[in-house]
Amino acid sequence: MERDVDRVGQPSGDVEPENGTDADHVVICNPVSGTEDHLERVRTLARERGFSVRITSSEGDGVRFAREAGANGVDLVVASGGDGTINKVVNGLAEAEALERTTLAVVPTGTGNNFASNLGVDTIEEAFEAIDTGRRRRIDLGTANGRAFVNSCVGGLTAEASGATTPDEKRRLGVLAYVSRALETVSSFDSLPIRATLEGGADDGDASTRKTWTGEAMLVLVGNCRRFGGTRRAQANVEDGLFEVTIVEDAPTADLVGEAALAGLFERGERHIVRHRVPSLALESLRSEPIEYSLDGEMLDTETLELETAANALEVVVGDRYRPDPDAAGGRSG
Repeated sequence: MERDVDRVGQPSGDVEPENGTDADHVVICNPVSGTEDHLERVRTLARERGFSVRITSSEGDGVRFAREAGANGVDLVVASGGDGTINKVVNGLAEAEALERTTLAVVPTGTGNNFASNLGVDTIEEAFEAIDTGRRRRIDLGTANGRAFVNSCVGGLTAEASGATTPDEKRRLGVLAYVSRALETVSSFDSLPIRATLEGGADDGDASTRKTWTGEAMLVLVGNCRRFGGTRRAQANVEDGLFEVTIVEDAPTADLVGEAALAGLFERGERHIVRHRVPSLALESLRSEPIEYSLDGEMLDTETLELETAANALEVVVGDRYRPDPDAAGGRSG
């Protein structure tokens, strides 16, 4: 989970004066994401291109800077940080109703950098090279109770588990690392009594289909983009207008602990797994208390969660290795 935190001596909303002449290209940089050693490199590459740079220094800056850029008609917003920073920037653009006219580029300076990897960009230099070449795609955007997310929504994780996940775990497993940490840090994992109402499923080709699943779930994972490494099933075509929904039914916690167990859990045919591909769904707590969800690592507590896909709603800069469907022949593995 990426956080924009106070930084001594760094004024909030710092705008780089040197070569920041291109008002249509703005970099929003979280200086304390990842290993915290990327700021000068990002500044240098941005200045070489004449981009303006804004540096986050407090909670909410990422959303605010992106909202201001979108409202000002900025053509390209570059998010430098991890998945949490990207989530904030996308939500800021959505608040400004700028998704139709503003392109998002991502510079991977977080720990896991799952979304950047999904876009075929793995280094700072690759990110700026992709901006230069101008290869762009329109991808799906997920919303959960009106909040946008790009990678995934996961139910049942705790904020403590997300915060305790190590950088190495995030790099190896992506979102699956949060699942692993959650299972390892609790003595008994409370299952989630939920009702999942799934609308317009693609499983049987009938767009009018409504299905309901009710029961005790260990975890609920809603994927918009590829979510984790370590499995052959990379999961979620980000251009098909559908969520990949995975419900892990109640099972002994011991059966799920460990990377090998978790990786095997998400392969096709594994027991305890319910899968659907749908454009929208609702998740309702059946115990009259909120469930904690993680939207790209940003936490949300609610009793009822309404999720929808907005097909091809976000234009992004992509690298040469980008594949919209990572499970297709020749696609990039998770």
